[in-house]
Amino acid sequence: MRYSISMQRRDFLATSFLAPTLAGAQQKDSSREYYLLRRYQVQRGPQQELTDHYLREALVPGLNRLEISPVGVFSPQIGPESPSLYLLIPSTSIERLVMADFRLEHDANYVKAAAPFLNTPAKAPAYMRVDSSLMVAFEGMPKLKVPQGHPNRVFELRTYESATDQDHQRKVEMFNNGEFGVFERAGFWQVFYGDTLVGSRLPNLTYMVGFEDLAQREHHWKAFGADPEWKKLSTAPRYAFEETVSNITNVILSPTAYSQI
Repeated sequence: MRYSISMQRRDFLATSFLAPTLAGAQQKDSSREYYLLRRYQVQRGPQQELTDHYLREALVPGLNRLEISPVGVFSPQIGPESPSLYLLIPSTSIERLVMADFRLEHDANYVKAAAPFLNTPAKAPAYMRVDSSLMVAFEGMPKLKVPQGHPNRVFELRTYESATDQDHQRKVEMFNNGEFGVFERAGFWQVFYGDTLVGSRLPNLTYMVGFEDLAQREHHWKAFGADPEWKKLSTAPRYAFEETVSNITNVILSPTAYSQI
């Protein structure tokens, strides 16, 4: 691939300014993972097929070659702005995670497989828009957990926005101080919990839970709401003095055939 002036500039900016900052962040807490969540908004037909092909044949294998895995790819069953494709990329190294796109530009196998996607003209783009957020795992669940495969498994991706930083911090604290246990007793597959560092509509957190099917989802949420410890936690003065969550976005996702989660 031709190494352009634009690519040289990107590499210079990344190595000169971004990498030292990321290295410092990594040293502060190396036990917690970082997550990059992307949503590719597409139109049905050629766009959807092209983006799916790109993720399956180019991006996911390329990320794996960079020792980034498991990579989750999902499509929404229920939720806003469909069709779209969600990509969940975890890494113990924040530097490896945010530098992945730069490094893939020098991966010949990736460049070849990605060419149909990357070289689309403006009149026929591969997607409408891409939304991204960068998160750090909660202290109480520092690593992503991959549930055992099930043919009809579904995942629920939930984002909680808060009106203030204080409310956001207390909601994160609720998870670390007992809410994980409520999910565990109710039978949820707990996949990841992320505090958003970079993204839109801050402050917010995002987490993913899973189920064997939609019927199990309904059963588990009923068990969650009836849990005595949840009732005690949610009515504690520290968390009930005002609404800690001002808006919830909820999407039900199905993994693609090549998803590694």
